[in-house]
Amino acid sequence: MDSRQGKLLVAIIDQFIETALPVGSKSLLEAGEFCCSSATLRSEMARLEDEGFLEQPHVSAGRVPTALGYRMYVREYLEPTKSEVAVRKRFGTLKEQYFKRKDQERVYEAVSLLAHMIPNVAFATVPHKSQVYYMGLSNIMRQPEFQGDPHLVSGVAEVLEDHLHSLLSRIVIDERVRYYIGDEHLLPQIQSCSVMVTQYTVRGEKGVMGILGPMRMDYAYNTVALDLAADLLRSH
Repeated sequence: MDSRQGKLLVAIIDQFIETALPVGSKSLLEAGEFCCSSATLRSEMARLEDEGFLEQPHVSAGRVPTALGYRMYVREYLEPTKSEVAVRKRFGTLKEQYFKRKDQERVYEAVSLLAHMIPNVAFATVPHKSQVYYMGLSNIMRQPEFQGDPHLVSGVAEVLEDHLHSLLSRIVIDERVRYYIGDEHLLPQIQSCSVMVTQYTVRGEKGVMGILGPMRMDYAYNTVALDLAADLLRSH
């Protein structure tokens, strides 16, 4: 196969891959890759057909590659660099989406673990999202302070649903465990509660993990539990 035939085979296969339609001389000339007559192209295509690289599904149709044509294409003429930019761009987008999902899943799992360790609410900001994920509202509803005060329960629920993200943006948070007790956190709905927070970082994205519960919480136990759960996220 000479260089012109090789170029022709590549052009036909590339076009067929894109369109799934038989390729004729007219469409090849319209693509602007060949400076010759339609008759010349048809002659060369007939020669490639005789050699087994192409076939004609119908008399009036163009040509399509055969298995032999594809084997020649990948063995002699395949140029990965032609598609490399598009492939790498697509892969980069999908890889980032994959890691974002994994980051979020890790936070959900860490919050779930923490909520099962404590009799309070566990929460964390979710990487790549402006939201706070929480679990354990049923935990604090079993505490005496909440069983005797339905308004406190509704206040905590309101804060968790609507105000926790803004609260976290107003208080000092770092990798130490910090404590905001009673009216120190400035939210009237939960002034009989305490909030404990610490910072974690996942792939350069800073987040917050914390605990919300009554002022009568076990601070020593919760401090260890919060640090251990946050360390699950910091360790990657």
